[in-house]
Amino acid sequence: MRRVIGSVFVLFCVVATAAAQYADEAYLTREEFETQLGYQSGSIRLADGVATIDVPASFRFLGADGSRRLLTEGWGNPPGSADDVIGMLIPADASPLTDEGWGIVIMFDESGYVKDEEAASIDYSKVLKEMQKATRAENEDRQKQGFEPIELVGWAEPPHYDAVAHKLYWAKELAFGSDPGHTLNYCIRILGRRGVLHLNAVAAMDHLPTIHERTPEVLAAVHFNDGHRYTDYVHGTDKVAEYGVGGLILGVAAAKVGFFKALLVAILALKKVLIVGVLAVFAFLRKLFGRGQRTTIPPTS
Repeated sequence: MRRVIGSVFVLFCVVATAAAQYADEAYLTREEFETQLGYQSGSIRLADGVATIDVPASFRFLGADGSRRLLTEGWGNPPGSADDVIGMLIPADASPLTDEGWGIVIMFDESGYVKDEEAASIDYSKVLKEMQKATRAENEDRQKQGFEPIELVGWAEPPHYDAVAHKLYWAKELAFGSDPGHTLNYCIRILGRRGVLHLNAVAAMDHLPTIHERTPEVLAAVHFNDGHRYTDYVHGTDKVAEYGVGGLILGVAAAKVGFFKALLVAILALKKVLIVGVLAVFAFLRKLFGRGQRTTIPPTS
């Protein structure tokens, strides 16, 4: 019996050592993962030159590839959900892989010129109720895919439209399953001649004051280039979107152009990678046998 126990113990040690070695080889440290994202600074062309972002000194920019890696591998969004993302802004003073980290997801919806005449007369309380109803309706499909249900708690900041700059912004408070910590989704929409730039700042609710403070510099940094600005619209020639300002908030724009998967990015972000099954055992054994603390970030495939 002792011989059997001894053999089992030896086998356990061999498996544990192999698992630890595998974990060391199969995962990158937080620093290694971030190094591969490809942070940029300076003046960046967006959407094939339609717009430009002059990256503020307090931010770093990620292109489409780096954004996709961060959103899916780093933050645990579903594969394919980041396909329409053209970039991200990441605060320079915090890693996006820490609890203090957050980011701004950037997309371009080229569905046409959005008329803004209705902006001043929109009933935003009614819009909120419709959004909450739509969110509940989506939860069944989300749970089938293995994701937590989402509750749209309410406005963290009611919508506001700047008719001079043609910029719309609002903030939503979201709850994921039974998680007591709520997520902030701060939305910015910049209207252009042929479409709309979508900027979604995603963070924990306690980041709202910080995002409030940094929003003006972000708004000032992003602009449509000559020929693509809202005021460059040519009546009778340019395409007009099938929705107005209210549709941007409600998500009609997303429904019409297939942007609901982009909306998933906005509301699923900050759900960092979770280790499940055997990989969780590997990570536990690696820690148990003293091979150092490493983040659970998968390598590039």
